[in-house]
Amino acid sequence: MANATTADFRNGMVIRYNNDLWTITEFHHVSPGNWRAFVRTRLKNLKNGRVIEQRFRAGEDVDEVRVEHQNWQFLYIDGDDYVFMNTETFDQQPIPKEMLGDAIKFLKEQDVVEMLVDGENIIAVQLPNFLELAVESAEPGVRGDTANNVTKPATLETGAVVNVPLFVNPGDRIRIDTRTGQYVERVK
Repeated sequence: MANATTADFRNGMVIRYNNDLWTITEFHHVSPGNWRAFVRTRLKNLKNGRVIEQRFRAGEDVDEVRVEHQNWQFLYIDGDDYVFMNTETFDQQPIPKEMLGDAIKFLKEQDVVEMLVDGENIIAVQLPNFLELAVESAEPGVRGDTANNVTKPATLETGAVVNVPLFVNPGDRIRIDTRTGQYVERVK
């Protein structure tokens, strides 16, 4: 851990705040007239994904946590654990399902994710923002039913169900935003 101040804040920085690890997703330096300046931040908890807004006094000391970004490949599921392999060292590590969050429904074998590692401890798992997946099944679209943004449920190769436009058929490959779980576009 390194000591830092609010002047060192940057997006993606990991800090220890209230004995939890948080990443800074947004920050603004505010100096309201003749009052003391402060920094308004938006923090995301690395364990549960909860987002909070927090104010720090300008120049306040914070504990910065040095993390390393590593690529790991998803291999298989073992009970409630998801087993990953480091793509550089080939070490294998089971990760609890809770650590992966809601986006695991889009994860398939051989996908590469980014893990934040503090020394030997894996502290967070970040899936790619967009994944391409095949549509396994979808109801056929009704011809002439073209009102504004009509969607239908489609089951993907990972078992996840998302709403897609009527023109998407089984066998199509689509791009999914893993942060929101929504359809983005059909892939050629």
